[in-house]
Amino acid sequence: MDVLLQQHQQQQAAMLSILPPSTTLPNVLTAAAHLHLLSFALTLVLPLITLLYIHRDYQAFLSLGPGGTPSTPLGYAKIKLLSLICLRHPRRPVAVPPHFRPQKGYLPALRTRPGERPVVQGIAPQRQQTQRSSEEIYRGLVGAMRRLIGEPANCLLERTSCFEKHSSGIFASTPITRTCGGEVCHAHPSDGSLHMTLHPADAKIVLESGWGERHPLARGGWCRRFVPREFVLIYAPRNEQEIEVVMRIIAAGVWWVAGIDVHKDGRDRRDSGADAEAPLSAQAETECHACRVHGCGRKSVEKMTGDA
Repeated sequence: MDVLLQQHQQQQAAMLSILPPSTTLPNVLTAAAHLHLLSFALTLVLPLITLLYIHRDYQAFLSLGPGGTPSTPLGYAKIKLLSLICLRHPRRPVAVPPHFRPQKGYLPALRTRPGERPVVQGIAPQRQQTQRSSEEIYRGLVGAMRRLIGEPANCLLERTSCFEKHSSGIFASTPITRTCGGEVCHAHPSDGSLHMTLHPADAKIVLESGWGERHPLARGGWCRRFVPREFVLIYAPRNEQEIEVVMRIIAAGVWWVAGIDVHKDGRDRRDSGADAEAPLSAQAETECHACRVHGCGRKSVEKMTGDA
């Protein structure tokens, strides 16, 4: 009997060993407390992480300096909304539409820009973060631009940028291509880069040879209210040889906006194949309401050597 009783007890012990441990009420309460504590911690931490990200991103926005968008929380919010529709591949050139006239641009070719492309950040303002121009090189660039403006036959003016509002640029006195107030280009003293409007074929050459990239909002359609579809950022020159290349690109912008070839003489200067429009009509149709109110492109408020 003792042996049978002992075997029975062993069988019961074996059966109990394969059963899952019983869940007690204290264990349930402990698990619920852990979940509640985790949820409470996330409720506190996630808003703090979000606020930290917004603070750092806003400081990065301010570090770009003044530009076409006010350096305020409202301006920052506007840029964050616009970032949802900006170009994802700004180094990819836009095709020339078949109905476009002229089909061919001004530049036959450009030599490839040596080295890697610089780091570019921002939308408005859009600024170059690396490989910036030195003060000496930027002064050389501004001097070359002013010599171009100073030639009466070029019919160019230096006025407050219609796009940036905080720096000056080159304007065509009689524009034939629609840009904001007839603006050809403007330079950024903070980094030495430039913004300008080019013929799509010339913009393609600039992008493929590594001298610039499209503006994030240069996608046409509804975004034309901000910048033209052919609006590009030209990288800052790093030496005198690169100033010469940038000036060739500026000449292409003058040809496209003003219809003038600055490298020709006499009647051959006006040889742009674009259809000439009445200058005042072209300017009136392309100016935004704010430009008409504040006189963008008609006031010589700041020079290219000022802060940008």
